Amino acid sequence: MPRPTNHTLDYLTTEPVRVAAVLRLPLIVLIALLVYIQDVEHWLPGIYGAVLLLYAAFAVVWLVIVVRNPVRWWFGVASTGMDVLAVLVLCLASGGATVWLLPIFFTVPITVTFLDRPELTAALGLTAAGGYLLAWIVYSKRDDTVGLPNVVYVQVGCLLWLAAATTALCYVLSRRRARVRALLDVRRRLVAEAMQADERNNRQLSEQLHDGPLQNLLAARLDLEDLRERPTDEGFDRMDAALRVSVALLRTTVTTLHPQVLAQVGLGPAVRELVGQYRQRWDVTFDCDVDEVGKPAGQALAYRAARELLANAHKHSRATRVQVDLHRAGEDVVLRVLDNGVGFDPGILDRKVADGHIGLASLVVGIEEMGGAVRFARTPGGGATTVVTMPVRRPAPQPA
Repeated sequence: MPRPTNHTLDYLTTEPVRVAAVLRLPLIVLIALLVYIQDVEHWLPGIYGAVLLLYAAFAVVWLVIVVRNPVRWWFGVASTGMDVLAVLVLCLASGGATVWLLPIFFTVPITVTFLDRPELTAALGLTAAGGYLLAWIVYSKRDDTVGLPNVVYVQVGCLLWLAAATTALCYVLSRRRARVRALLDVRRRLVAEAMQADERNNRQLSEQLHDGPLQNLLAARLDLEDLRERPTDEGFDRMDAALRVSVALLRTTVTTLHPQVLAQVGLGPAVRELVGQYRQRWDVTFDCDVDEVGKPAGQALAYRAARELLANAHKHSRATRVQVDLHRAGEDVVLRVLDNGVGFDPGILDRKVADGHIGLASLVVGIEEMGGAVRFARTPGGGATTVVTMPVRRPAPQPA
């Protein structure tokens, strides 16, 4: 099935074997023109012509195969093997005229470069240079009228340089390909972690609703039944306090559950409420300096950052004092969370990603996608400081 024209280039360049298949055809044409223009007299001209025709036919058929079919693991081996075999037979059939076929030797390491195999590229490049020199030595000994010109050594030097250059290029390409694969793997883990985080968050919210506001409302209902029979000021005060706590817990839960509620409440009140929750369940000193920053575009991510950072500090920092600051700085909103605990090594993020624990790493990616930044540092005197910067307005999309 033919593919759309505007996708042809992308389709061909996604696989190195396809690139090599496209480049092989003009190379064969150049070899034929080289022989024709120089009027080369081959040792076995019939065999030479037949091999060149078969090589051209293979190139056409192979191009059709790699374009119309998914690339399999053995395609690269078959492609390079055919190139090496064709070069070897052409040179043998050409005999002493191999001197005119020098450009053919340049094809050997280049074709392998597309296979992301530096060691194979180096081996074939050195073999091509050695084979060219060996062919000259054999034919110079075979025919007394053919000497061994000094230019041959220069040509061998050029071949060795080409082998080194293509090997280096292949090494760079293979490293970049490995890096891209690692990034794609991280992306898959981030997506999986995000889905798991949503599931965990839903479970936590269910438990929070059941153990918090629902239990308080049940207790308030029992108090209300008692008040109907024996109304007292103390009973009304107790019910009023229970209802206030239930409202606060419900607002916190719903704010976490739905970003639109966060948009109505605002980032500042939501962060203050989050700090209040940790004050109740964590026996440390909290310093909270939260300004009214309005409702910035990335407030959902900023709130999630505050929640993630406080959760990590609660679990791992062993701190006795925690400070949370939120303020506006020009066109940015800056959230700062610092503690006096054991500290935090930013390099651990890479290890956590490798182990599959990438909640904080996925948060960093999300903030950077919004045009923000996350900076980790050590707190003077011991501990960790994390500064999250988010733009007040959503960044304009980049042109394609």
